[in-house]
Amino acid sequence: MTAQREWYEKDYYKILGVSETATAKEITKAYRKLARESHPDANPDNEAAETRFKEISAAYDVISDETKRKEYDEVRRLGPMGGFGHGGPGAGGPGGFNVGAEGLGDLFNMFGGAGAGGRGRGRGASSGAGPQRGSDLEAVLNLDFVDAITGLTTSLYLTGDAQCSTCGGSGAKPGTSPRHCSQCGGRGVVDDNQGFFSFSSPCRACQGRGLVIESPCNGCRGSGIEKRQREVKVRLPAGVADGQRIRVKGRGSPGRNGGPPGDLFVDCRVKAHDIFGRDGTNLTIRVPITFAEAALGAEIDIPTLSGERVTLRLKHGTQTGSRHRVKGKGVETPKHTGDLIVTVEVQVPHSLTHEQREAIEALAEATTVSPREHLGA
Repeated sequence: MTAQREWYEKDYYKILGVSETATAKEITKAYRKLARESHPDANPDNEAAETRFKEISAAYDVISDETKRKEYDEVRRLGPMGGFGHGGPGAGGPGGFNVGAEGLGDLFNMFGGAGAGGRGRGRGASSGAGPQRGSDLEAVLNLDFVDAITGLTTSLYLTGDAQCSTCGGSGAKPGTSPRHCSQCGGRGVVDDNQGFFSFSSPCRACQGRGLVIESPCNGCRGSGIEKRQREVKVRLPAGVADGQRIRVKGRGSPGRNGGPPGDLFVDCRVKAHDIFGRDGTNLTIRVPITFAEAALGAEIDIPTLSGERVTLRLKHGTQTGSRHRVKGKGVETPKHTGDLIVTVEVQVPHSLTHEQREAIEALAEATTVSPREHLGA
């Protein structure tokens, strides 16, 4: 079990506002809502919002992962002492342990112990010190309809934590380098042998980093991170849909103490098009036609998103609202190319010329069957 000390102290379910039985979908929905509200880009120079955003990201990182969530629930169930309390081994006698064999094994793992008389290898990352993964970031990108269909490479400008441009993220003054901590040998933790048990705790000399910075960088004061605007290039594939979320791995906030960076999640907002709509990988268009074209049949020109025009052949007796498919003129993705779906609508003129009126009156006189005959009219 890879238990983190803060797991004992923080209720991640409460932070995200979900129940302990929440589904993965409910957890993700809650996270996205809270992350948008407290995102640093939406709350510039607001330290409380930034802290809240990091807390939300940390909670989501654990309970959105099925394995971590099981470990977290088990740690919370056992409590900060892994089930130590009154009672005998596995039962309730005074002065004993209130854990079974499995719980005792988990207890060793929590504190880095290797067993009776053993000397376990410490876990710097899981102690809350040492290497820590950077927070995930979210950004909203407004896209033109055509760009979303064809795909594009664009730049996002994010203001937040970034690798220090002075020291390159090392935290050390240029021309110097961090050295391995002599107290813990660069492990970030020290062991305390208590006879039967061997406990590990963060090294106080290096605060769990495993490195000592003798000459801190003036730009970031030894943290390796500064707050600034940075450009992130994002490649969007063809066929991005409105509301789609794109993950850009490793372009979130930088990790601390040598930890990996977080990820960037881009929420795409696609603007509507004046002529075309979209249904999955199919494009849609509504085309008006005259009564004569519908009744007699016709060949009409149809525009496509690429700018070329195609010919659509209408049969005689085409009904208003009927749909016609133009193959291969929809959204092109690496796996599939959609079609263009044309919906025709018979257009009734608002006013008529004298010749038009005479022609329609002649048609009315020649019409002997009522379209409402089946209604008994």
